[in-house]
Amino acid sequence: MFSHITLGIDNFITAEPFYDAIMGALGIGEFMRRDDGKAYGTPTGSKLFIGPAFDGQPMSIGNGSHAAFLAPSHAAVDAFHAAALTHGGSDEGAPGLRPHYHPNYYGAYVRDPEGNKLQAVCHSSRG
Repeated sequence: MFSHITLGIDNFITAEPFYDAIMGALGIGEFMRRDDGKAYGTPTGSKLFIGPAFDGQPMSIGNGSHAAFLAPSHAAVDAFHAAALTHGGSDEGAPGLRPHYHPNYYGAYVRDPEGNKLQAVCHSSRG
């Protein structure tokens, strides 16, 4: 459904280990790196870019927006959440079922060190 998501990051020194940890927990690797940003995913598939805002202004978080990443299992959602909290993120919703979306919806919500809201979600009934 989408090609990529770009999240503004002002402090790449703290953002890089955070994103390496949460994307690693989901099995998503780095495919491109610059001095002040990087990308995760694949060149021809879905990807996430982090780095300074293209207009040169300080980043700002979108009110009411978040990026949700597909997780292959409930364990990967749990690992995503734990990695986020270990690497400077904050909890926005612990891992668990959210049956109000659908019976198998298992997700967790966090904020990165700069305030961007992120989620990992598994839609499988097998966990």
